[in-house]
Amino acid sequence: MIKLKATILVTLFVLLVFSSLAQQKAPLALLQKIPIPGLKDGDFDHFAVDLPGQRLFLTAEMNAAVEVFDLGTNKLIHTISDVKTPHSMVYRGDLKKLFVVDGGASEVKIFDSDSYKLIESVKLELDADSMAYDPATKYMYVVNGGDDAHMEYSLISVIDTTAAKKLADIKIDSDKVEALALEKSGPRLFVDITGKDEVGVVDRERRTVTEKWPTAKAGKHLVAMAFDDADHRLFVTTREPGKFVVLDSGSGKIVASYPCVSLNDDMVYDPVSKRIYIAGSGFIDVFQQNDPDHYVQIGHIPGAFRAKTAILVPELNRYYLAVPHHGAKEAEVRVYEVKP
Repeated sequence: MIKLKATILVTLFVLLVFSSLAQQKAPLALLQKIPIPGLKDGDFDHFAVDLPGQRLFLTAEMNAAVEVFDLGTNKLIHTISDVKTPHSMVYRGDLKKLFVVDGGASEVKIFDSDSYKLIESVKLELDADSMAYDPATKYMYVVNGGDDAHMEYSLISVIDTTAAKKLADIKIDSDKVEALALEKSGPRLFVDITGKDEVGVVDRERRTVTEKWPTAKAGKHLVAMAFDDADHRLFVTTREPGKFVVLDSGSGKIVASYPCVSLNDDMVYDPVSKRIYIAGSGFIDVFQQNDPDHYVQIGHIPGAFRAKTAILVPELNRYYLAVPHHGAKEAEVRVYEVKP
């Protein structure tokens, strides 16, 4: 009996040690939870950040609101309610304007960032959703149209944020398009053509699709996207099954794929730490890039139900995760410290 008790104690001690080590080595450490009172059940979609103004913006797409947080105090400071189904955003500090893609209104709505008042809008097709922003030209590339607009194809509309007008539409031959990623070292725009399980390559200067790369052999239902410009690696996620997939951005060849959280939505690549963060329902998966063709999962961090909206703010060494209202659980934003 004494030996049994001793064995149990040793086992418990070992488990506690390993648990402690695992917590110490976790790439994210929870610091704080910011409550968002008054919201009903429903997903969030995307964040945007105003670093000089110390603000964080969050689209509560199913609650018809954009929530504004103070990054210094980690408190909710304002709610923009003049939206229907907000999805993605761009903040331009030089203009003091927040550009919100509102799928329910079929517009990019432009708000004064001091007063939070709606001042302009740019008309699009129904279901305007994902976007990518080019800081060099100040153009937004906005996905709209497709299935929910009762169209057999989708559009990527080019919006000049300085002039507040649409310049062109790029036709995508699929009724389901998800995330976009911009190549800064060249003229390409990558797009998840979800309806056909392929990645599209768009020439931003010619405004046409030049290549299509199939991804179905790794997984189906493409969702999130990020780009490692320096190493020429494009990252995508799938939901059927949950996969983190790495493509050579020169050839379109799949060079690696790994299991990840299935109901994923937001992914970000940090070129300094060479880490990839994937937010999905229930977990945050973190991968470390050892070299362009090899990655290792270093974190499988508990999240929450449908908590798949997140943003990395490397300047603050912070990662923010939006947790929707669910049942008796109040909506919140979880603030994590990024660990080395």
